[in-house]
Amino acid sequence: MKADLAVIGGTGVYRADMLEKTKPVEIENKYGKVNLLTGTFQGRSVAFLARHGSGHTVPPHLINYRANIQALKDLGVKRVIATAAVGSLNEQMKPGGFVLVDQFLDFTKGRVSTFFDGQDGVVHVDVTNPYCPELREEISRYAQDLALPIHNGACYVTAEGPRFETPAEIRMFKMLGGDLVGMTSVPEVVLAREAGLCYATIAMVTNFAAGISPTVLSHSEVLVAMKEMSRNISRLIMTALGEIPLERNCRCAGASDEAGKSS
Repeated sequence: MKADLAVIGGTGVYRADMLEKTKPVEIENKYGKVNLLTGTFQGRSVAFLARHGSGHTVPPHLINYRANIQALKDLGVKRVIATAAVGSLNEQMKPGGFVLVDQFLDFTKGRVSTFFDGQDGVVHVDVTNPYCPELREEISRYAQDLALPIHNGACYVTAEGPRFETPAEIRMFKMLGGDLVGMTSVPEVVLAREAGLCYATIAMVTNFAAGISPTVLSHSEVLVAMKEMSRNISRLIMTALGEIPLERNCRCAGASDEAGKSS
């Protein structure tokens, strides 16, 4: 059982309708059990993982990120496309549009954020480019070909959740250079980097953040926006799954080698 590519579906992206010959799979590793789907798309092997569970039952601060990323690595996945519903701090990144993230600010508090827990010594992995530049450029090109609105490059502020942020926090995040705010990119992107996986996040802007939005925030608002964007995100993901080169020319695979670990 192997997969070359993986999709991690965030809020509103729970189904893998684009895949054929789907099969539910349970993978157990030392971090926990992971339920996902494997299937094919245009002859390519693909794994689909619903980040919050198939019924959106797992809140962002309780997701077993280590088990999820380890499961994908064990399947042989090399490239990961993740989706994320986000609020915007940047007036240029409007609701209904897509954004490819290239940097993050970490404001999480209680999450285990590394595979390297000291058992094999101290390991430091470079995250100058946490989101694969090569994969981002490919996805950006596909979005342009499909005439979908997209920004290539943004700073994702990861908040702990599950509450939404206060207007004061949003003002702070904006002053620090944040463009988007969400609750899931860290530690997912960090673990993918440590595992040597190419990882890209397609952020879907569902609303402006607290204090910028003219209305009080609600989860139902996010779900409504995601439903409206579902067709376009499906088109973009399908194009990417069919056209992304399987051969990698980036430095992602060597991340743990650089840190003195075997990837």
